This record gives sequence, structure tokens and C-alpha cells, in this order.
Amino acid sequence: MNTRKLKKSHLDIQYKVHKELFEQPILHQLFFEFTLRCNEHCWHCGSRCGDIQATELTVADWKGILDQVKEDFANHLPQINVTGGEPLLYPGFEEVMSYAHELGFKWGMTSNAILITPDIAQMLSKCGMNTISVSIDGLEQTHDSLRGLPGGYRRAMDGIQNLIDIGTCDAIMVTTVVNHETIHELDDLYEIMKDLDIDYWRILGVEPIGRALEYPDRAMTMEDQRTLFDFIRSKRADNMPVSYGCNHYLGLDYEREVRDWYFTCMAGTTIASITCIGDVTGCLDIERTPSVIQGNIHDRRFSDIWRNEFKIFRRDKAEDNETCKNCQDRNYCMGGACHTWDFDNNVQRVCLSELWR
Repeated sequence: MNTRKLKKSHLDIQYKVHKELFEQPILHQLFFEFTLRCNEHCWHCGSRCGDIQATELTVADWKGILDQVKEDFANHLPQINVTGGEPLLYPGFEEVMSYAHELGFKWGMTSNAILITPDIAQMLSKCGMNTISVSIDGLEQTHDSLRGLPGGYRRAMDGIQNLIDIGTCDAIMVTTVVNHETIHELDDLYEIMKDLDIDYWRILGVEPIGRALEYPDRAMTMEDQRTLFDFIRSKRADNMPVSYGCNHYLGLDYEREVRDWYFTCMAGTTIASITCIGDVTGCLDIERTPSVIQGNIHDRRFSDIWRNEFKIFRRDKAEDNETCKNCQDRNYCMGGACHTWDFDNNVQRVCLSELWR
């Protein structure tokens, strides 16, 4: 069997499994958005984080959610993924995550790492953090400019090193978001990343969500996308632990070549999220229109929302759009990633079909 036929056979199996998950979802990952406050101001932030005031969930609220999930999903505890904003700005971070660790949850975090001093790294280890993703979005000057914080690059790199020095984290990942103006820095970034003792380097193209919508000139062109995927494929061939994110279906030439498995968007089928005000949704990168908010933990138990809502996510989105419906690869894409799907108009904002047509 040649490679393309093998990939198609894998994708056909994956399609069947995904359809089964529409009927019988299995919660593998639960995201906690502790805060929308952030000490950086990234131009591409999907959640438009920054100096934002909100009635955030209390420590007691988060502990109550953890108690519920521990009880209701006792046979298969999901991994907790903590994010923000910058989650370390949440005053009750240590208390909540120590409690999660005591209950037996594995947990990871997304952070800009500028607050991760040696003492904070020790605290994270004590709380049982398993994984972390740290954002490095370009070379030093570029990173600081894009994230709106002079000195942010150096502080983030120091934070990464402090985590490496502790040595208790199962996986340290650097995530890089490139755009039309920064994609030329990939080779120079590679020289930096290969000398860091990290476990993974994940690279994404900027997405048309959040603040990035205000900068159309920085959007990825199709040529940029090809450059990105060819770069990742070549470095993986050299055994660099680099991969593309889970964002989009890439066609048979790139699927399984630039990440470990094939595209599938699991928002609402194996993944759920709780926002800092208690709203429950599929993925925190999805625009928070009323249709995608499935309930609020102040009103209903999380497990009730998970088991009885999420219908907007547990269906083939391709059915709702004529272009997607008539696409030859619709079973492999199923309308694409939820975070770039316009749920109000049933349109996919990012389609990479030009890669294979």
C-alpha cells in the first residue's frame, strides 16, 4: 500500500471514530481560564486579553468544579489545562492547583513565562504541574514588539530555563505563532530552539481570530503556509521535535508529515472549557457568541452541561455549508477547526484546500 492510500485508510478510520464521539463523547481535556488579565498585550491574542476586569470565579468556585469533576468522571479523570490571560496572575492559582494535584488530576498550563522565577518554578513543581506551553513568537526584538513588552523575550527564556533546571515537568513545549511578516525568522529560531532542552516546539500560523482580525496585512498567505509546512517537515526529518498545531486539515501531502497524527477538531467531543466567569464552551479560542456558550457552572453542574448540551459541536459542520458539503475531503475535514468557524454564518474562515488542488 502506498503512502497516500495508507493515509486515506487512517483518515477513514478516524472519521468513523469522530462520528462515534458525536454520540458518545469522552472528556479527555478540560480547560480552566483563570483570568483574562495579562501582563503582555499580544497583537494576535484570540481572547483579547490584557487589562481586563471581570467577575472571575473564586477559589471556592474552582475547587467546587474540581470536586464535581472528580466525582462525576471518576472512571476517567480529564487532564486539566490552565490558561488565561496569564494564569499566574490569578491570586488563587497555587491554592487551586495544589488542590487539583491532591485530588489526583494531571494538569498543564499555558503561560508567557515572564513570572516564572526559580521560586515560582519550585511552586509549580510542588503543585504537580505535568506540562507547560510557553510562547516565544520570534527573535528577541520581534517577540518583544509583537507582545508589547520590552524585555519579555529574555524573561520568558529565563522562565523556560528555570523550569528546565527544576527538572520535574514531564514536557516543556515552546509555542511559536508566525505571521506574514515574521515567517522568515524560522531558520534563526530553529538555531535557538535546538539548543534548548525542551521536549516540543509547536509552530502555528496566525489565525483570523481576536485582535489578529485588526491586522489583515499580517495574515498568512498560502505561500506562507507552504513555507511553514515545508520547514516543519524538513526539521522533523532531522529528528527535531517540532510540529504544527491541531488547527486545520492539510491534505494528504502534509497530513501526518508535520504532526504526529491527522487533523481532527475535538472541541466539544473530547475537549471542554470553562471561562473565567463560569461559561462552559468547547474551546477557549472560539469566538464567544451566545450560540457556542453551553451553560454556566453557577446555574448547572458541569457534567450535566457536558452530557446534555454541546450539540452545536457534535455534528458534521460541513453539512451547513455548500462549499464544504461538496468538498471531496469533507469527511477528513468535517468543516475544519471550530475556532475559525463562523457559527452564526456557517462559514469556515480558514480553508487550506489550495495546498492540494
